[in-house]
Amino acid sequence: MASLETVVPRGARSTGSPAPEIATEVRAVLASRDDVLRVRRSLFVLADLAAIWGASLLAMPLRFPFGMFRHPLHNPTTLTGHLAFLLLYSGLIVLFCNTQHLYSSSYSSSSRETLAVVKSVAMASVLLTGCIYLSGIKFISRLVIAISMLLSVAAMAGWRYIRRRRIRTAAADGLSCHNVVIVGTDRVARSVQHHLEQRRDLGFVVSGLVACDPAPKPDPHVLGTIDNLAAVCRSHFIDEVIICAHDRQAVKRAVAEARRSGVGVRLIPDLYDGMGWGTRIEYIGELPSMAIHSRKVPLLALMLKRAIDVIASAAALLLLLPLLLAIALIIKLDSKGPVLYASRRVGKKGRTFRCFKFRTMVTNAEQLKEKLQHLNERDSILFKIANDPRITKIGRVLRKYSLDELPQLLNVLKGDMSIVGPRPPLANEVAQYELEYLRRLEVAPGITGLWQVQARTNPSFDQYIALDLEYVEQWSLALDFKILLRTFTVVVAGTGQ
Repeated sequence: MASLETVVPRGARSTGSPAPEIATEVRAVLASRDDVLRVRRSLFVLADLAAIWGASLLAMPLRFPFGMFRHPLHNPTTLTGHLAFLLLYSGLIVLFCNTQHLYSSSYSSSSRETLAVVKSVAMASVLLTGCIYLSGIKFISRLVIAISMLLSVAAMAGWRYIRRRRIRTAAADGLSCHNVVIVGTDRVARSVQHHLEQRRDLGFVVSGLVACDPAPKPDPHVLGTIDNLAAVCRSHFIDEVIICAHDRQAVKRAVAEARRSGVGVRLIPDLYDGMGWGTRIEYIGELPSMAIHSRKVPLLALMLKRAIDVIASAAALLLLLPLLLAIALIIKLDSKGPVLYASRRVGKKGRTFRCFKFRTMVTNAEQLKEKLQHLNERDSILFKIANDPRITKIGRVLRKYSLDELPQLLNVLKGDMSIVGPRPPLANEVAQYELEYLRRLEVAPGITGLWQVQARTNPSFDQYIALDLEYVEQWSLALDFKILLRTFTVVVAGTGQ
């Protein structure tokens, strides 16, 4: 889903004869997009309600710093009255925010969005003050309302500003920030590219352009043609294709290839022989577009997964701190070298990161690897030796019970990894992947995963890839929970090498 969207009224639809063969699919896509938009709007409303309630509750001690519990709240009746007006106030602000399109529009600048917030809170405050005056209630402090109004504006505008800034610097994750490729190489396509690159807060990262036909001369911005659009989408981890081409046959080919690749499709408005029938106009900043195919993203489940990762990794690091310090001390006493080993791994959508582990090998392990290639017990590009001579004494114990992977909780907390996911591969392994294998990089790598609990000692590279792809295709929170339960059994059994 685009990070900022505006859905205009239902009357603003493209006209033309509907294409019968796509009518059913368009309706299904619209229903799916409506679900995503509803979730997004709900999250925005909840964030505003939290900001309003926090601001209003903070206003009371600011107004009565030495007697807030003696002045308005000593009586249950006055407490109930304050809470009732707080509910009314928050409801009015959300209502006026909705009239200002703060839950559906994409504002072109942070200042315009802040102005809309100010208008919403101001109108709600005026209406609330009128209600209090007409009701004749005297115990509600007007100064509390004024402080609440200022703090609500600051909190509501603040979280929006932070969100906008975060998206501007965020890497594409397929949720709040998308990797996109633009079909077309003419002036319109390059204008769209320039617009999205200038407005990173919209949540789109332009990977490049795709030409309708082979270009007469090389262009560094052109990644390929429509004929190999599927390969471009896979190799660049594309979430959405934006079509700016004017050749209708080229557009149809691009739509077909994008759908086949399972990525979203967005058209810059035109009739396109009825493909835009029944599709609402959505705005990317000031740019109108038609989303006729949407990639299904389990938004709430993924957000819950990330929340669980953050909470669980932070709690585990605190609880296991004595164990981590003890292991670090033993490693230092056992052999020369650093306590932690950081290797460059490839994460979600091909991004590289430093993966932390307790050092279990001698310091020159990488140099010795070449001499030990003939002992490799794994096939294809994997490397594993059961009795690896490079492993230290304490390293064997740490590997046996997977204790060497505990520092990866830091990677989980940072967002580079998840608790459950495919194994994080090395860059030289990914360089040898076939195109289809890159699908395993569509999710964040994990400390444990399906391969680790089902085929950890299996030397087959094909089995390793197959299990990771199965995890990507079948992912659910229930599957993660099952893998975690099996991980406990595997760790206790000491099957690590």
